[in-house]
Amino acid sequence: MTYASAVAYLYRLQKHGIKLGLATMMELMARLGMPHAQYRALHIAGTNGKGSTAAITAAVLQAAGYRVGLYTSPHLVEFRERIRVNGEMIDEFRVARLTEQIHALCGEDLSPTFFEYTTAMAFQHFADSGVDVAVIEVGLGGRFDATNVVTPMASAVTTISFDHQEYLGSTLSSIAFEKAGIIKSGVPVVVGRLEDEAWRTIDQVARERQASVMRLDEDFRTEGETSGQFSYRSLNMQYDGLNCALEGRHQHDNAACALALLGAAASQGVTVTEEAVRAGLSLVDWAGRLEVVGQHPTILLDGAHNPAAATVLADYIRRSDRCRLLRPVVLVLGMMRDKNHRGFVEPLKDLVDEVVLTQPDLLRAASAQELRASLQGQLPQLHVVPSLNDAIALARQLATPDGLVCVTGSLMLVGECKAWFRGCGLSPLRG
Repeated sequence: MTYASAVAYLYRLQKHGIKLGLATMMELMARLGMPHAQYRALHIAGTNGKGSTAAITAAVLQAAGYRVGLYTSPHLVEFRERIRVNGEMIDEFRVARLTEQIHALCGEDLSPTFFEYTTAMAFQHFADSGVDVAVIEVGLGGRFDATNVVTPMASAVTTISFDHQEYLGSTLSSIAFEKAGIIKSGVPVVVGRLEDEAWRTIDQVARERQASVMRLDEDFRTEGETSGQFSYRSLNMQYDGLNCALEGRHQHDNAACALALLGAAASQGVTVTEEAVRAGLSLVDWAGRLEVVGQHPTILLDGAHNPAAATVLADYIRRSDRCRLLRPVVLVLGMMRDKNHRGFVEPLKDLVDEVVLTQPDLLRAASAQELRASLQGQLPQLHVVPSLNDAIALARQLATPDGLVCVTGSLMLVGECKAWFRGCGLSPLRG
């Protein structure tokens, strides 16, 4: 296989949809020789924040001198973003060879989904690359997610809110139960900012499995109003004057979960110095999340796609507005058909002056016209522009050089924006 044919093959597996369960993954791991058992791991679940927490954790570990695998999903622009070793994406040759290897092992009797296949590919690549630690982000839920074949040094559940209810349930308790599925017997778990209903479920599962729990604002905490100059406190770590390269006050919570997770791993012999903590936080990169990619007007990309993430985005816009008045604010919005459109825009509706409705190039994406029907009367000045290129051009015009263009509603939309900017050579966002 070439890289292009391998990726095309993998994408065709998406037609099988999502199949929650571990039987296929366990058999696939056995046929590969249990690659996930050849290194230590940290496992991170959550509705929002799990990707940022994983990126911070990996950055600190790498700064401490460890060889680190990082597995995240989805990718923004290129498939290879999902699988990294010390920050470097898996190369095209390895993708092709691993696709062939796993295909041969599956034979006629094993039919993994796209996510099972790519998870197996990541685990094998980490083993082949001799990583010391793998930082693994859960794909969906936790209990039946393909990544849940690992037994980590420690786990984390960053946040729990409403998303993917068709798979995880319609209450915070049911969603929390699915995410608590990553908690293993005797393995410590770090818990971020949770509603009481979700916390009670997580706590009950942890007690049943005799897993010690470290909870944000009880066992560890941060203090500070900006991503620069904040402090962190726990029983075994105390740092002042920390600076996180990721934008947004919510990143304090993600940094806190990452540091608490690393604190839990210390008992397993994976330790980090204060210098590594500071270096990792200051250098971490996590694209497509409150990412400013242009000026005059300011262009902000954010992959928020559920109401809780929209609340974080709204808070960031408010804080930014207090620091430097950016008017008008133009929202470029594209979402999947199955998302809570009205719930998503509720935190944003009083902050935006104009809205350009567009659509990602995916079958499950809501059309710009469908979004207009869903949001009519809830947002001001709706413009329907299905073409992303035209949507961005209109948004820039509406924003004027002094305004803000915010592209949001879907990581897929943000990824398409980034791909388009790259394809244009000199970014059109900079004129």
